[in-house]
Amino acid sequence: MSTFKEIGLKAPIIKALTDLGYEKPTVIQEKAIPQIISSDTDLKAFAQTGTGKTAAFSLPILELLEEDNNNVQAIILSPTRELAVQIGNNIKDFCKYLKNVKVTTVYGGSSMEDQIRSLKRGSQIVVGTPGRTVDLINRRALKLGNVRWLVLDEADEMLNMGFKEELDKVLEATPETKQTLLFSATFPREVEAIAKNYMTTPVEVTSGEKNSGSENVSHEFYAVTERTRYPALKRIADLNPDIYAIIFCRTRRETQEVADNLIKDGYNADSLHGDLSQAQRDSVMGKFRKKTIQILVATDVAARGLDVNELTHVINHKLPDQIENYTHRSGRTGRAGNKGVSIVLVNNREKGKLRVIERIIKQKFVEGKVPTGKEIVENQLMNLIDKVNDTKVNESEITEFLPSIYDKLKDLDREQLIQKFVSLEFNTMLAYYENSKDLNDLGRENSRSRATADNMTRFFINIGRKDSLNPAKLIGLINDQNIGDKIEIGAIDILDTFSFFEIDKNFESETLDAFASNQPDFDGRSVNVEITKKERSGGGRRGKKKSFGKKDGGFGHRRSAEGSSSRRSSDNGGGRNRSDRKSSSSRSDRKPGGFGRKRRDS
Repeated sequence: MSTFKEIGLKAPIIKALTDLGYEKPTVIQEKAIPQIISSDTDLKAFAQTGTGKTAAFSLPILELLEEDNNNVQAIILSPTRELAVQIGNNIKDFCKYLKNVKVTTVYGGSSMEDQIRSLKRGSQIVVGTPGRTVDLINRRALKLGNVRWLVLDEADEMLNMGFKEELDKVLEATPETKQTLLFSATFPREVEAIAKNYMTTPVEVTSGEKNSGSENVSHEFYAVTERTRYPALKRIADLNPDIYAIIFCRTRRETQEVADNLIKDGYNADSLHGDLSQAQRDSVMGKFRKKTIQILVATDVAARGLDVNELTHVINHKLPDQIENYTHRSGRTGRAGNKGVSIVLVNNREKGKLRVIERIIKQKFVEGKVPTGKEIVENQLMNLIDKVNDTKVNESEITEFLPSIYDKLKDLDREQLIQKFVSLEFNTMLAYYENSKDLNDLGRENSRSRATADNMTRFFINIGRKDSLNPAKLIGLINDQNIGDKIEIGAIDILDTFSFFEIDKNFESETLDAFASNQPDFDGRSVNVEITKKERSGGGRRGKKKSFGKKDGGFGHRRSAEGSSSRRSSDNGGGRNRSDRKSSSSRSDRKPGGFGRKRRDS
């Protein structure tokens, strides 16, 4: 492998890289840097996340930059605020000894006036998100007429996020003579479209194979049902006492729900998604980088700017809607030479997607078994014993207390002392997992679900999402009819103008009679309830009439008539929820004391 000097970088840049601990260029840097320095031809570069893409495009720009020219010479676009800030900070580190080089980062959620003032002072390099960049161009605060380099980092994601119009406007503001540099971790059709529309006969370089996963990452999948998905997630975390992970979810709502559950159950966790303010996002990411937070639950977009090299795990709570994004997710671990594990939780319907991903990453998934309670307790216990064994004793600090301690423990022999120590630390955990079931027995789980479904009657109701109906309100409406003391409510499907719900077959006639006699209304609209045909496929029918609309996700579990809509199934199997079930504050699936983890900061 070449050195940074051999690939054409000058002494001040190499000195800054040495300060940062960079010794030799990565594969993508070794290929891209000399190409950019020696040629003004457009470039497509493909490399996995964490292989040094930022340095691959920024170092040759710094090498060729005219330091005495205060015009904007390079514009670098990234899809998210976090990634833009990260790139800007990295470039500032690289040009530490290039005193005349100035970098400005522009993005939404921060003061535009401050960014305009920085641009007026002169910046040769501007890093920005597409939206804020266009705003500054429209205000004539950002002039790109002298740009020599346009960098599109994670260009496929910018298109996925709907920034095509902004990209077009930025391109219009740059001269035709510029060099366009496209960097991406994946190679979907969108990237080909970008190359065709925005680039001229580009050269292509790759680090490894396009879209392939990192060799430092192993890929595992765990078979779950919707009932066992969250308990399985907890057990995987519990099996790894020193876990430092990102859990990826598809939606903001799913992200917040999973994070809230983990926090309530004693895990050192937090969420990262688009509904957070910039200050909140910065706070969460700062804590995660410092490992104050061990588990971060995030959406794909929010995690794009999170640069952490020591992640032990990436866990896919659900697979991404766009399969190519799996490469981005898994690439968050196994970085900087470290080993990592990418885990996917899949139900039977989702398993087929794994074959598609295997073709993309050119690696095989290994099926894992959800850990049993015994395995978790043993692993946690041995981890604690290892830590005790490795603890260095500071005799100078504790010497004065030892005589009293020895005196209190004098009647205990070695075996008794060890037993008491272990019991003190693990009695709660041992009790928690004492009667835990095997979550891998999906045949029994699915059979029970089918049997339960056969005991339910499916009802049509003529109100839906457009009436501001949600599962909690529907449960309340049903409960208000006083159908029975212990009715069981099954799956709920909230559609646009009507909905479906299931009730224990034994209360079929009582349900119809109650709604008919009470003639309830919902926000002034008369409510009509009828029995409808039950669909095994999950869709709803009223007789033979097809219903259209998205299922209001996450409400297919059994729930009680008066319970909270956010109540979760317990790890120990749960069974059916009934209206006389205790409140969630006494639920049996609460994680005891964090199992040795640090508590989350308040």
